[in-house]
Amino acid sequence: MRRRMLVVFFLILMVWTILVETCLVFMLAKVTHHDFLQLLLANVLSAPLFVYLFIGALLISSGATIIVLWRLRVMRNQLDSRLAQLNAGQYQAPIFNRSQQAVTALGQQPADLLEALRQKMIRLQREIERYSNTPVRFSGETREAILTGERHRLARELHDSVSQQLFAAMMMLSALRSVAERDPKQEALQKQLDTIQKVINEAQAEMRALLLHLRPTNLEGKSLKQGIIQLLKELQTKITIKITWQLDDIKLNAATEDNLFRIVQELLSNTLRHAKADSLEVYLKRLQDMVILRMVDDGVGFDPKETSGNGNYGLANIKERAAAMGGTAKVVSVVGQGTSVEVRVPLSKDVAHD
Repeated sequence: MRRRMLVVFFLILMVWTILVETCLVFMLAKVTHHDFLQLLLANVLSAPLFVYLFIGALLISSGATIIVLWRLRVMRNQLDSRLAQLNAGQYQAPIFNRSQQAVTALGQQPADLLEALRQKMIRLQREIERYSNTPVRFSGETREAILTGERHRLARELHDSVSQQLFAAMMMLSALRSVAERDPKQEALQKQLDTIQKVINEAQAEMRALLLHLRPTNLEGKSLKQGIIQLLKELQTKITIKITWQLDDIKLNAATEDNLFRIVQELLSNTLRHAKADSLEVYLKRLQDMVILRMVDDGVGFDPKETSGNGNYGLANIKERAAAMGGTAKVVSVVGQGTSVEVRVPLSKDVAHD
């Protein structure tokens, strides 16, 4: 569409230039009392005058079109850069300090509208943070306290009932296997026992993931870095996996720290239940006015287009948590090659200038 408009602009400008040149030649013919057609056909440096007029119109139109194209490209680059920063939640990016550059590239009105949009998004982010930090009370208890109590109760019941029963089933299965191995004729029974053992192992892994997901529900007085390290070490006790981490000791408001902690918990639960990974990398970094949380595993991965995947419900929760903090969550996964999840959360103004 833009290319077609440029072609039309070029043709209109060329026709207009030729008309202006023709009018000038006509006026010159009237002043000098020459015949208009003879003047157009008169040779100038071995070529008729109308050829030079056509070449001149072509050069002028081409030059003007190139200038307009360059100008449009500058405007588009400036607009794309600013919209990309807004989309990433980087409302305090250095590019927004160059207001005169925006006015020059986009014009006064578009630049003002873009700045108004940025200010509105900053206000919305602060509103989100304010509501996130405000506890909601039910019958004298905060919602977080009620959820924490319920999660601890469910974790205790699952551990005391289902986990113990699975452990007992595994013990009985081991006894049956010992009996079956003594009789070479029990090969079919051994295969059935292997299948049962596999099912029980999967159920135990699922139970470990649920217990990891249910507790702890908050940082319980620890820093975000300390809480994440505790979760990672707990995961290492439940499955055989190589975990490496690089965590900055970042101080955030309580609501943001708890949300990031819960995101890590959700991701670790997905890794335990579905990834079948041999290694896991965890990064927590501060980059200018952003906090970046990134987790990468080398597990089985999944197709992000398949909305019915096992871990997609948890990933939807993660995206909702990131959005509640004014941030974004990006998931990249390839079947057979692993999964990468990156969460970007903008720092509030008081934290960003600490």
